[in-house]
Amino acid sequence: MNARLRFWLALLTLFCLITGPFLATAVLLMAEMPAEERRVLTDMLLPRLPIGVMMTGLGLAIGLAILRGLFNQYVQGLLKMSEMTQLMLGANRNFRVEPEGPPEVQMLGQAINQLAQRRDELRDNLELQIQLANATVEEEKNRLAALMSELTQSVVVCNLDGRVLLYNNSARAQFRAFVEKGGGAANLLGLGRSIFTVLDRNLISHGLEALQSRLAAGERQPATHFVTATRAGQLIRVQMAPVLSVLTQAGAAAATPQQAISGYVLMFDNVTRSVEKETKRDEMLQHLTEGSRAALANIRAAVETLIEYPDIDAEQRERFLRIIGDEVLSMGQRLNRTLESHSDSLKARWPLEEMLGADLIAAAQRRIESKFGLSVKLDEVDDDLWIKVDSFSLIQAISYLVSRLHETFGIRFLRLRLTRNGRLAHLDLIWMGVAISTETLHGWEQEPMNLSGENSPLTLHDIMDRHGGEIWFKRESATQQAYFRLLIPIAAHQKISESVPQFRGDSRPEYYDFDLFKRRDQDHALDERLLTELTYTAFDTETTGLRPAEGDEIIQFGAVRIVNGRLLRSESFDQLVDPHRRMTAESIAIHGISQDMVDGQPGVEKILPDFHRFCEDTVLVAHNAAFDMRFLQLKESSTGIRFNQPVLDTLLLSAVVHPNQDSHKLELIAERLGIAIIGRHTALGDAIVTGEVFLRMIPLLNGMGIHTLGDALAAAQKTYYARIQY
Repeated sequence: MNARLRFWLALLTLFCLITGPFLATAVLLMAEMPAEERRVLTDMLLPRLPIGVMMTGLGLAIGLAILRGLFNQYVQGLLKMSEMTQLMLGANRNFRVEPEGPPEVQMLGQAINQLAQRRDELRDNLELQIQLANATVEEEKNRLAALMSELTQSVVVCNLDGRVLLYNNSARAQFRAFVEKGGGAANLLGLGRSIFTVLDRNLISHGLEALQSRLAAGERQPATHFVTATRAGQLIRVQMAPVLSVLTQAGAAAATPQQAISGYVLMFDNVTRSVEKETKRDEMLQHLTEGSRAALANIRAAVETLIEYPDIDAEQRERFLRIIGDEVLSMGQRLNRTLESHSDSLKARWPLEEMLGADLIAAAQRRIESKFGLSVKLDEVDDDLWIKVDSFSLIQAISYLVSRLHETFGIRFLRLRLTRNGRLAHLDLIWMGVAISTETLHGWEQEPMNLSGENSPLTLHDIMDRHGGEIWFKRESATQQAYFRLLIPIAAHQKISESVPQFRGDSRPEYYDFDLFKRRDQDHALDERLLTELTYTAFDTETTGLRPAEGDEIIQFGAVRIVNGRLLRSESFDQLVDPHRRMTAESIAIHGISQDMVDGQPGVEKILPDFHRFCEDTVLVAHNAAFDMRFLQLKESSTGIRFNQPVLDTLLLSAVVHPNQDSHKLELIAERLGIAIIGRHTALGDAIVTGEVFLRMIPLLNGMGIHTLGDALAAAQKTYYARIQY
């Protein structure tokens, strides 16, 4: 029986207590009196009945006021205190009950706060012990995360359902490139997302079958490879290796451990350019073969004619000799072009890595000073210049030049300079005074590098050629400076972290979740899934106004994913939208998005498909979701995009877990649950707060017996706020 029903029952009881004895006495007296006395009593009481009714009503009103006050102080107050206690038990351990009401209730509140304090002290001690016990495991996890983050190889780890449970920065950047090539902007890669958005499910199934057969054949490190095309038309080479777990199978004699595949590791290489170069080289070789065959046929025919007819006249002999000469010259030119192209292909295969130019200069300075004891100063170094080099061979080349200068001309003071010039970087090795001849430099370029006992089969020319660069000698007569200038390629370096929103309090984006190894997609209906098992997308929109049916439009989407009970801020969606209409000053004052910020941005018809891909296969979570969903529903006919997944509303869920609270605004809910608000009234900021609120609500819902998605949806629909329409 709820509190409201109990209140009305108490009020009915009070009415019966006030009027019941009087009415019962009157009925008994009237029943025992003779008719004459009953008539006299009736004549006497009837004129005075209004006064009796008025006094009874007054007493009832006074009793109602007293009952209402007692109900608010004791029943309603205790219910509110119970909700606050549940907050301390589950969602916000730092929350404390505010003692208010009658002394007895205040004493109860103080006792609850004291118990909560004792509980927190015990929990802190227990958590400290758990942290110490798990320190080694966490250290290993962090090492793995750091290692994976820095690998240049794109690595993704999945469970058997194809759900991503680990990936690194290289994979994130490569998957983003897959989408950008296709014209979209959504992130295909994320924890808990399906790898089948990029790879064909049949390919993975075939790969797993191959791994199973190789594992059964006794291979200790089974692996398989395949090449496939993405939806954007790029070719990727995939290496697939199993993640093995040990199962114990009971036999007749003893338990036999067996290895089973619990997931798989995928390593990606984009081979589109390599295949294009291979195809181009094949075409070139085919052209060379066909052209050479025709030339050789002409030469052979001319030679056979000259041999068969040795007495032909001089003019014809000259014509046949010209044919032979022309064909030989043509073949030579064709071979030279092929050799040049093949040489470029070999240089393209040379492993060059992107690095900060200042790091290369610093490494070269340290090597020269330590190996030759020379003084090296830095003249001008572009700190933001990224170059694409083989650092070992290039530093070896610089050291070789220094050794020749030191041994031949006694140079003891050098300066290094690194500047940008178009698509190439200029790395200058500068000294004062002595100049060298072009012939000397040419000789140094062609001889194998012998550096203080370190012999190398490479020459200086080989190293510069493999970098696609050159080496010059320059002399400035005005300053008496001479220098070698090495021309090396500039890298189009991109900082991956620039496109990832960062928030205070985060150290490293969480790109792994090993608990997903234990989870498999369930066969039962989605409504029967536990709230703790589902993957969610918490989202919010900012709009030009509050009337979607009257033409207001979305101007910003913000969303963040929730996987395995964790809010992944690194996997977010944040996009401004051009509403193609003017915004009002009132809406700008709320969200701070001005007209010039949205002008020129993509329209909702372009952003909505990307947002739909970001949210697919997840449950949507929003605060006052009816408002946001109304905007999306109005775009269904024009875009063909429908959001058919379940939607949970934190406004309704707050009314479920805290029915006695006065307000269910997002900021007040966050305050009750102990959540810091960052970026309020921005779409992404509100989405993050909504996600945090929802995660704190799950234990409170479980405490009320609401464990599944179906339970939560049914409970939300019973609240008063579920009637809101837009």
